Amino acid sequence: MKIVALYTASESRGPVESQPAVQLRAGCGIVGDRHYRRNADPAEQLTLIEAEAVAAFNREYGQQVNPKTLRRNVVTEGVDLNALEGKEFLIGDIRLRGIELCEPCSVVGKLLAGDLTPAQVVKALLGRGGLRCEILSSGVVRVGDDIVTPDALPA
Repeated sequence: MKIVALYTASESRGPVESQPAVQLRAGCGIVGDRHYRRNADPAEQLTLIEAEAVAAFNREYGQQVNPKTLRRNVVTEGVDLNALEGKEFLIGDIRLRGIELCEPCSVVGKLLAGDLTPAQVVKALLGRGGLRCEILSSGVVRVGDDIVTPDALPA
C-alpha cells in the first residue's frame, strides 16, 4: 500500500502538475494547491484515488485516462479507499481522516467525455472516484511513501 503519484493545481480549473513530494498542513490542505487555506473545509483539504479504480475504468470502457485527469491529489496503490471513510490512517507520517467518498462530478464527466457522454462517465466512476480527507497532522509526503490503514496504526 503506497503513494504512486501526487498532484496539485495552483488555481481552480488550472493545469494539474505532478509533484515528487508535497507539504501537508493540518486543517489547511496542500501548500500551494488551489484548495489550501486556513481552517479549510475538512472535505476539501486532500483527495485520494486508487490507481486500480482508474485502470478498471479504462479497461471496462476502452479508455486511456491518466489518473491526473481526475484532479485528485494523491494516487494510491493497494488500498481500498472506500473502506477508509470515517477512519484515521497514515500516508507517510501524516495522519488523515477519511471524510467522504469523492464521487465524480459534472466537471470530471466533461473532462473525460469523448466516446462516453459526461453522464456515462459520472455513472461509470460512482463508488470509485476516491476519498476526501481531513489532514490531522503536518509534514511532507512523497511518491513511494507507505499507507498505513487503521488496523495497522500504532495505538
